[in-house]
Amino acid sequence: MPEVLKAPLVVEFPFTRSLGPVQSAFLTGLRERVVLGVRTTDGRTLVPPVEYDPVTADELRDLVGVAPTGTVTTWAWNHAPRRGQPLDTPFAWVLVRLDGADTALLHALDAPGPDTVRTGMRVRVRWARERSGAVTDIACFEPYDGESDEPGAHDGRFADMVTGIVTPARLDYVYSPGRAQSAYIEALSERRTVGERCPLCRKVYVPPRGACPTCGVATAEQVEVGPRGTVTTYCIVNIKARNLDIEVPYVYAHIALDGADLALHGRIGGIPYDQVRMGLRVEPVWTRDSRHPDHYRPAGEPDADYETYKELL
Repeated sequence: MPEVLKAPLVVEFPFTRSLGPVQSAFLTGLRERVVLGVRTTDGRTLVPPVEYDPVTADELRDLVGVAPTGTVTTWAWNHAPRRGQPLDTPFAWVLVRLDGADTALLHALDAPGPDTVRTGMRVRVRWARERSGAVTDIACFEPYDGESDEPGAHDGRFADMVTGIVTPARLDYVYSPGRAQSAYIEALSERRTVGERCPLCRKVYVPPRGACPTCGVATAEQVEVGPRGTVTTYCIVNIKARNLDIEVPYVYAHIALDGADLALHGRIGGIPYDQVRMGLRVEPVWTRDSRHPDHYRPAGEPDADYETYKELL
């Protein structure tokens, strides 16, 4: 039985979005230490503000200021803050209904411990020292025993409005490929490609999944396929990826390895991008220390007939 592998993985990218008039005013207000809500047609004030009434779907544009003080409506203690969270010491996640608002805002509460937090406690905004027009301009909330602040009067008009934001999205996780894919990866380290055959439909899946997606039964019979295969379809990549040392344009293709009933994907090299075509016969190219093919190149064989791979598109 091969060792079941696992590895830490990170998926990370910057998410860029433009802001409409309501969110633009809200985030610009935070930069100026002003909290804005939006008033609905029935007189409620929503914080954070939204562009459309969640009940009636009416368009909302009537921006109003609310106070930086408020009341905790519910909370949960965070014993072990993670990277990128508002505080690096244990804190409470809280929903706070700011004075003058009818809905609650989610943020962090800096408190000594869970025994000091309660529903109904009074809190106020702690502003970040440096503000740029983001929800992080509110560094957190903090307990507050003083007088209630009056809701601020503001129409949402500011100089130099924030019109767009870039939010880094990141997911850290540990991935275990399971028995079938662990065996597949181990075979790649020996420069072999191994799939698994379904005992009912007899299809060979590469990479193997441990079960046949058509029949729903477990697969166990290992079948070595390739190493050569056929390009079934492809795309030309014109955008250079960060940390990927490949010049654009280049081609990524679905490749049906000989003996497999499922196409896998790989980069095509050794041929101009505009000469890659469906039916092209290819073979893997390994680098000295790689655990998988670096890319596939033309195998020097005649193109495959469409009828031989049309079911694998």
